[in-house]
Amino acid sequence: MKVHTRYHGDLEISDNEVIYFKNGIPGFPDETKYILIPLGENSPFSVLQSIELIELAFVVTDPFPFYKDYEFEVPDYMINQLDIKNKEEVRVYCIVTLGDSLDTSTVNLQAPLVLNSKNNNGKQFVLNTDKYHTKHVLKMNKKEMVQEG
Repeated sequence: MKVHTRYHGDLEISDNEVIYFKNGIPGFPDETKYILIPLGENSPFSVLQSIELIELAFVVTDPFPFYKDYEFEVPDYMINQLDIKNKEEVRVYCIVTLGDSLDTSTVNLQAPLVLNSKNNNGKQFVLNTDKYHTKHVLKMNKKEMVQEG
């Protein structure tokens, strides 16, 4: 199927690349189908692009290279909703707010996107904690990104 994207033009994708957010993402309840597009070969960032609304795309990243001690418990109801059978199926991404540079960009650790990589079901989970908030500075230096990417 052909998808029109905000940053990558038209892409040909297969059905197994579509990530389903049954109830959408908060603020976008009607947009339920997305694809994840890497932002370059060695980049820690990707674009979570709606396949139905070209204007809707989020820059996301795996939070763990930036915050090695980042942790939260996935509740049982979410494990059931996403049909997670084991922890190896779980992928976590966080939405990035781009600044003028990487040094001024932030990541939302309070509301991670939890994905089941086996069946491509996803849900944004808002953490009920004071430990994380919506604007954490990206902590990894550029040298580490190149070495790990």
